[in-house]
Amino acid sequence: MRRLWLIFAQTVTVAVAFLFVLQTLKPEWLPARPVRVTVQQAPSAGGDDEHKASGSYREAARAALPAVVHIYTTQIIKKQRHPLLDDPVFRHFFGERPEGPPQQNLGLGSGVLVSNNGYILTNFHVVEAAKDIQVSLNDGHTYKAKVIGSDPESDLAVLQIKADKLPAITFGQMETLRVGDVVLAIGNPFGVGQTVTMGIVSALGRSHLGINTFENFIQTDAAINPGNSGGALVDVNGNLVGINTAIYSRTGGSLGIGFAIPVSSAKNIMEQIIQYGAVTRGWIGVEAQEITPELAESFGLPDNDGALIAGVVRGSPADAAGIRPGDVLLTVGGKPVTDPQVMLDLIAALKPEERSPFRLRRDKNVVELQSIAWQAPPTGARLS
Repeated sequence: MRRLWLIFAQTVTVAVAFLFVLQTLKPEWLPARPVRVTVQQAPSAGGDDEHKASGSYREAARAALPAVVHIYTTQIIKKQRHPLLDDPVFRHFFGERPEGPPQQNLGLGSGVLVSNNGYILTNFHVVEAAKDIQVSLNDGHTYKAKVIGSDPESDLAVLQIKADKLPAITFGQMETLRVGDVVLAIGNPFGVGQTVTMGIVSALGRSHLGINTFENFIQTDAAINPGNSGGALVDVNGNLVGINTAIYSRTGGSLGIGFAIPVSSAKNIMEQIIQYGAVTRGWIGVEAQEITPELAESFGLPDNDGALIAGVVRGSPADAAGIRPGDVLLTVGGKPVTDPQVMLDLIAALKPEERSPFRLRRDKNVVELQSIAWQAPPTGARLS
């Protein structure tokens, strides 16, 4: 019995040793074992409407994308005639020279469907001097568009296409927008197709940029590039909060400093264009300049608030009301004037033929005056 036990123990020992050597030197000779890996699986979405992906803005994009269109324009550019061709001596020796054929300039931009019957809001510079305007919708359909009206001073224009039951965008509330809010810029950059970029509201009320006559921009770091002009800036719910208009760039591409016209201003201008074909603004006939600390000290002013009246148009409402050069305009219609840009905006907001109160500082006295605004002349001059 003991002998059998020794034989069994030796056999087991030899077998284990053999398996160890085989496992070490020739593991491929042994049968493969199944490998089990435990992974962390994300829960099944079970449909787009049941769950929202954390950190995703796909619902906002899905709501706004159908309302953003691509705009393609054709401009006819007439070649400038060389001055020599009008010289009598040159014409005597060389005869009449025919002018070359005009050149076509192709442009692109974006726009926003603001009604289901074909009204489109875009930038004026997108369609300026265009002979032909084609609008391509998100579903691939293309329509010829006509310009209903434009406002170069705010860089806005309204187009219309012959179509109905279109996916119009929802207008957001500008009053609820704050610096730091997430926004999406939607458009057709460089003509590559509809594109969505994300950023935040970097600043509100940007002005003194020299882009438009009337400036009150939303600044955002969402990437805006050529072709995005006229496109939508939307909030996280897909509601329109601005019309993408311009960028600050030294290269032509996005550097994270883009500007959009607030939806409140754009809506007001759009409604006037659709109703009247043009924008009506108040005008009293004054020219103003900023009050610098040096000017404030020179005029003996207690601070540099307000706008210094540099000139008054003879026979204008301001002239009739008694406003003089050297006065400092403090309020318009009860609203404070902090600088000439604010003064320009406040006077432009006055309704023509309506009397409005003005408060001025004249010498060391505060003067209250009344003036009836006229309709602003159709010029881009910074004369209020």
